[in-house]
Amino acid sequence: MNLVDRHLRDWDAIRARFRWDIPEHFNIADAVCSRHRARAADVALYCENERGDERRVSFGQLDELSSRLGNALAAAGVTRGDRVAIVLPQRVEAALAHIAVYKIGAIALPLSVLFGPDALDYRLRDSGTRLVITDGAHRERIAALAGELPALECVFDCDDEGDDGVWPRLGRASDRLAAVPTRADDPALLIYTSGTTGPPKGALVAHRGLLGNLTGFELSHDFFPQPGDCFWTPADWAWTGGLLDALLPSLYYGVPVLGYAGGKFDPEQACRLMTKYGVRNAFIPPTALKMMRQLGDLRGRFGVALRSVMSAGETVGAELYQWGRETLGVAINEMWGQTEFNYLVGNCGAIMPARPGSMGKPYPGHTVEPVDEQGVVLPDGEVGELAARRGDPVMFLGYWQNDAATRAKFMGEWWSTGDVGYRDEDGYLWFVGRKDDVISSAGYRIGPGEIEDCLLKHPAVAQAAVVGVPDALRGEIVKAFIVLAEGYAAGAALEADIQSAVRNRLAAYEYPREIEFIDELPLTTTGKVRRNALRERGRSTDT
Repeated sequence: MNLVDRHLRDWDAIRARFRWDIPEHFNIADAVCSRHRARAADVALYCENERGDERRVSFGQLDELSSRLGNALAAAGVTRGDRVAIVLPQRVEAALAHIAVYKIGAIALPLSVLFGPDALDYRLRDSGTRLVITDGAHRERIAALAGELPALECVFDCDDEGDDGVWPRLGRASDRLAAVPTRADDPALLIYTSGTTGPPKGALVAHRGLLGNLTGFELSHDFFPQPGDCFWTPADWAWTGGLLDALLPSLYYGVPVLGYAGGKFDPEQACRLMTKYGVRNAFIPPTALKMMRQLGDLRGRFGVALRSVMSAGETVGAELYQWGRETLGVAINEMWGQTEFNYLVGNCGAIMPARPGSMGKPYPGHTVEPVDEQGVVLPDGEVGELAARRGDPVMFLGYWQNDAATRAKFMGEWWSTGDVGYRDEDGYLWFVGRKDDVISSAGYRIGPGEIEDCLLKHPAVAQAAVVGVPDALRGEIVKAFIVLAEGYAAGAALEADIQSAVRNRLAAYEYPREIEFIDELPLTTTGKVRRNALRERGRSTDT
């Protein structure tokens, strides 16, 4: 079933004709797995690790194994509404875990394998997670935190061959499990986003959120699906981009997905994988595309044969768009959205003329406009905050246990995205910058607050402020300005030690790639850090 009428080959006509039809009851597990019974023998997942070990799982196996895991979770005491954390790379068990959690009406908490102990501790504690599903590579990290997390009762290890391991538990569990009849508005996912101040906030996403993504997904992949399609993304399935922009919508349409658990992105390995498994559709962030561009002729050298590419997280730009046309033979369809309000705006090279550098137009069923501070829609060409109209099925339910933060993001009928831009005379939206201090680096949205808090734990750091500075490859990189504590002297060794501390405690993508030691931070008269002054300083020292 497609949401978009593909017989209409005009963007405006599709938007004008489209109407949402969200059922009262909807469960993601039924949508991506159980309803594909007629295709039980078809491959749903190809998964490979860095050693080259390969696993294939059919839709029938996906349904059976996720039912067994759902029953095992229930036997461990997980009930409807409980949070279950999933700390896994792109491997079979990660997909099984999500589907199993949805089947029993619990809430999945995807957490990146890049997270260090501080990042994990905060999210597990704040969410009140009851059970964690992980693997041998990350089991010890979870175990070290378990004693300090009062709500955490159990850890399932996918690599443990003993009685408490995931696969022995599956062997003991029944393969029969009907999905809980959740309402479309019931919570399915809790994904933590980086804020500009303070700790990250948990965005609670409803089951209907998957349906809300589908018009954009179909069009950003030039009328997805088509015969022979196979999907892959290097984006971690712990993030919105990997989960709601790749894995779950592909499975919804019965299209196989490739997962690769191989650590850091390697452009040559990416090309090898896409060729080996016949990948035709991909979500690839701009930073990864720039790395692939360095390899030359991807079709001739590696045999890459893509039908569609969606890219998001940073601006694609005219140069990268033209490279996609010439080297990949496809239009790189830029997309824009947020965890709280995803897959809102984008392009479809099959039916609309691209304007490289533009974000595109609102997808069918979504309304996005530049507005002023009172929420009044601005005319063409005027810069304002890009805002999405509430009532959209892709709109999140709210921030976890933080109603005040949720209310603060709305201006009447509009959701404040924090991104600033304008609409041109033909309805294309153009990104200008961020209203707040979120850093966009290699597709990751990074808030300075958590990094600054981590920096202050280092004995050499008296004060710290973090900003994003321009970078040719990643769009932006994290730069820290540090005032040293008494008795410490600036130097390369200290800089490396501070960087290592952040990398190990938070995540590899969050550590400050640049550090500048300064005598004092620039402050406002009320004592707030003047981040604009630091950004200007960062740009001037970079040139």
